[in-house]
Order: sequence, then structure tokens, then C-alpha cells
Amino acid sequence: MEQYLIAALLGIVEGLTEFLPVSSTGHLILFGDMLGMRERLGPSFDVFIVMIQLGAVLAVVVHFWRRIWETIVGLPSDPKARRFAGLVLAAFLPAIVLGGLFGSTIAELLFSPAVVGTTLIIGGILILVIEALCKSPRYHSVDDVPLKTGLGIGFCQALAMVPGTSRSGATIMGGMLLGLDRQLAAEFSFFLAMPTMAAAFAYDAYKSRDLLDWGDAGIIAVGFVTAFFAALLVVRPFLAIVGRIGFAPFAYYRVALGTLVLVLLFL
Repeated sequence: MEQYLIAALLGIVEGLTEFLPVSSTGHLILFGDMLGMRERLGPSFDVFIVMIQLGAVLAVVVHFWRRIWETIVGLPSDPKARRFAGLVLAAFLPAIVLGGLFGSTIAELLFSPAVVGTTLIIGGILILVIEALCKSPRYHSVDDVPLKTGLGIGFCQALAMVPGTSRSGATIMGGMLLGLDRQLAAEFSFFLAMPTMAAAFAYDAYKSRDLLDWGDAGIIAVGFVTAFFAALLVVRPFLAIVGRIGFAPFAYYRVALGTLVLVLLFL
């Protein structure tokens, strides 16, 4: 029973942090180590992380279902739908290519609390700098964003292979640097999460098929479901907060948490 409670807690952590620029993977690594889940699952822990992240992404599918459905239905005849799909695809490609080439090596070498603490601090400082620099956005609607800008955002997203960087944080800050306003950058990060996390799930599930223990299926299911409902509660308020006050609070949180992690590790 204790393992299911820990899985539920990690699912809540994932759902609350997946779309905030604070690194859900970093939080899962830290909490997973603290609560003994990494030791319990062994090599399957990384698969557990990816699978419950898919639960959070499913919440975005529910939230943006109308736009997704309109795009799917409009692909054969609507240039606007095809352009939107092409933009998401362009932003998705760098992550799938670079992830396939370097993802396993990065996971093997960098999935540690020390790396997470360091990248949390660096990312927090970068958020403050980018917020200060990007005062005059050029794009306020996803329909105006050029394909080359989407590709650039995709390369920014690929930086999130390093734990603690934050996929959403890298995507949002990259979008702002390339001319998107705050809220549009956040929304585009949500759209981009869907194919990216689905691909990560499929890749990790296939790669780790021999490591998966079906006895852990219940634990993964609990984390998946709790991540879904926690993320469902976060999406709308996050967009409202971003529109009003920006990302500075998340930056200060990152720096504080990263500093705490490094101090505890040093002690």
C-alpha cells in the first residue's frame, strides 16, 4: 500500500509541475530518491517517469480538445489547420531526432540530484534574464508564427533532455526569445507537449520492454491517473497567472529549490 501512496504522490507532483517552468522530471528525480521509489523500481523508474508524464499530457488533450479536433478535421481542406499542424511538427522534429541520438546517454549520465539542483538554478536565472529582455513580442497568435520559428522552439525544447532544465520552461523561454508573447509561448508549449511526450512514452516503453515488470503496472497506473487529474487543475490557472505576472515567481522558486538541493547534498 505504501508504494501506491508514493506513486500517487509522485503523480500529483508530476501533474502540478509538468507545464510549469520548474522541471517536472527534476522534481520526480528528487522526490523519487527521497521516497525510495527509484530504489524500488530500479531501471523501470525512468519508464515510470515517462508514463506518468503521459497522464499529464492527456489533461492538455482534454483542455484543448476543440482546437485539436478542428485541426484534425480541417487537415484535408483547411490551410489554417494544415499550417498549425506543420508548425507543431516542425517544433517536434528536433526533440525526436536529438532524443533518439542522445537521450539514452543523457539519461545514463545526468539523472542525478546534483545535476537537477544545478540546472534548476541556471534555468531560474535564465528565466529572469529572458523576462527582462523580451518586452516587445512580435507574435500574439499561433497562426502568425513562421515555421522556422517553430523549428527554433523545437531546438530549445531539446535542451530539456538535461534533467532539471524543464521541457515547458525551455519551450516557453525559447518561444519568448523568438518573438512569442508570454501566453502564446505557454500555450504553444502545451501543444508541443502532446506529440513530444507521446513519442517519449513510445520510445521508452519499447526500449525498456524487457525491463518492465507487470507487477509494477498498478503502481504506474496510480501515478498516471493522479498526474492526469492534478494537471487538469493546473492548466487554466497557469495561463491566467502567466498573463498577469509572468514567470518570475517560478524563477525564484527554481533558484531556491536548486540551492536547497545542492546544500543538502554538500552536507
